[in-house]
Amino acid sequence: QVQLVESGGGLVQTGGSLRLSCAASERTFSRYAMGWFRQAPGKEREIVAVISRSGGSTQYADSVEGRFTISRDNAKNTVYLEMNSLEPEDTAVYYCAARSGTTSWGNDYNYWGQGTQVTVSS
Repeated sequence: QVQLVESGGGLVQTGGSLRLSCAASERTFSRYAMGWFRQAPGKEREIVAVISRSGGSTQYADSVEGRFTISRDNAKNTVYLEMNSLEPEDTAVYYCAARSGTTSWGNDYNYWGQGTQVTVSS
């Protein structure tokens, strides 16, 4: 069982930056592909970015490409989401998720965090 705890959310103005962190309880963290998802009020959850087990491969949603960067530190059992040039449309609860094996551009992740709120004011 992998426990994931997100942190780093908050209120920021348009154009600002935030860095989200997701700490995993699992010592074999490097065996898991990781993803960041978000869900805005009244909308379905959407995938934002994923990263492979080694960190050598990443993929981004078109809406965040060039503004967000996903990374991981396997020694610290942590995955990050650096968010720059934030827009009001980025307002959502952000979740990290873990998946045993390879990355997936879908919701088939085995473990989920509780989420952290990101609010971008205009």
